[in-house]
Parts: sequence; C-alpha cells; structure tokens
Amino acid sequence: MQIEVILKNFGLSEKEISVYLALVNLGPSSVRDIADKSKVNRGTSYDILKSLISIGIVSYYNKESKQYFVAESPEKLLSAIDQKKEDLDEVRKNIENSLPLIKTLFDRQGGKPTVKLYEGIKGIRSILEDVLASVSEEKNKEYYVYSSSNLRKNVYEAMPDFSNKRIKRKIKVKTISLGEGGKLNGLDERKWMKVKEEKLKVTYELIYAGKVAHISLDNAENPVGVVIQNQEIYDTQKMIFEFTWKSL
Repeated sequence: MQIEVILKNFGLSEKEISVYLALVNLGPSSVRDIADKSKVNRGTSYDILKSLISIGIVSYYNKESKQYFVAESPEKLLSAIDQKKEDLDEVRKNIENSLPLIKTLFDRQGGKPTVKLYEGIKGIRSILEDVLASVSEEKNKEYYVYSSSNLRKNVYEAMPDFSNKRIKRKIKVKTISLGEGGKLNGLDERKWMKVKEEKLKVTYELIYAGKVAHISLDNAENPVGVVIQNQEIYDTQKMIFEFTWKSL
C-alpha cells in the first residue's frame, strides 16, 4: 500500500500529507523550505505543521532565532492512532449519555413531518437498513408492507439478505401483496389483493416505527424512495393497513 493511502486512511488531508512527506524527505527544515517542497503556500504549511504537532507526529526546535520542524519517528503514528481511539471512546460515552435528551429533541421537531429522499440502489438499501434499525428498538417489533409485484424485485435487490437479517433480529412483518408473487420467509404473514396488471403502477410502501416509506421508479426505471417521519401519518397508514388486512 502506498504511503499516501496509509496517511489518508490515518485521517490526513492531501495538503497535510504533502507537508508531512516533504518534512520526512527534507529532515529538520524551516517553513519556507517545507512550503517549497510540498507546493503548499507558507501560511497554510505553518497551520498544517501546528496541527501535526498537536497530534504528535511533528515537533520543532529553535536554532539561531529560527524555527525548524522535524518529523517524529514512524512509531509516533501508532501512538497517534491509540490517542484517536481513546478520544473516540470518550466521544462515544458522551453521546451515549446524552442520547435520551438528543432523541427527545429529535422526536419533537416542532410537530412537523420530516421528509427524506433516497435515490438508486444505495438509497433503497439505506431505507431497508433504517427499517431494521428502527423496528429493532420498538417494543412491538413489527412493521407493515404494501408489496407491489412490479417493484418487489427492485427493492430487495438493494439488500438480498434483508429477510435473513430481519429474522435474526426477531422482527415480524405483515404484507399485503398487490398482484401475484411474493413468498413467506419466516416471522411474516402475507395476504394477496387482486389487482389487474394494467393497474400495478403503484408504490411499494413500508409502514414502520413512526415512519412511512414509499418506493417507486423514476422515468429512467431507477428506484427512488421517500421516507416521511411523522407519528400521525404513521398511525393513519397503520390503521388503514389493519382495516384492509382484516377485510382480505
């Protein structure tokens, strides 16, 4: 692996990498020499050097009223990684402690529905991942689906192992299939609604954990999804689903 890739994975920007490698190649050097070697202007080079000093991979000394910078030994990179890990662990603890308050503020949102747009296979996968994560936290681990046969394939191509992950998390699902097709996989129930083929231009809908997701295809036949987060909208859609479920 190239040293630039390693340093990028470490978290350095392209300019930081240029300055650091210039210093490694030059040895103890002034800001002017480092800037010339790295092709990064002097002011930015100086700011970068101060940043690299703060994480422990560069140091400096003064000689004859002139400041020289020097790269620390490569082992210092490992020490810096250990320090980053400790800092992240501390951040994680702080977030975990503050999570109830943050969640309360998030859930309020002034009572306004939150709408998010997701595009392409990656976007649909994000929706499915949210279904698993959100429903897993619910007391009643169950959600509801209107599954249209013209979209079912597009949805689950985004996450072929979705059903396995759902079952592993003990999440139940009730599905109303619009049109033929669809099968049971475990911890699920399915009913079918007869729909004429020419009327199958409908969205694939997931009703889960205070949210409603609508998935469809754009004019180029690419999947797009819209997720609405609002308890009242969720409750309404769930009520309509349950009424329809009982009538089938």
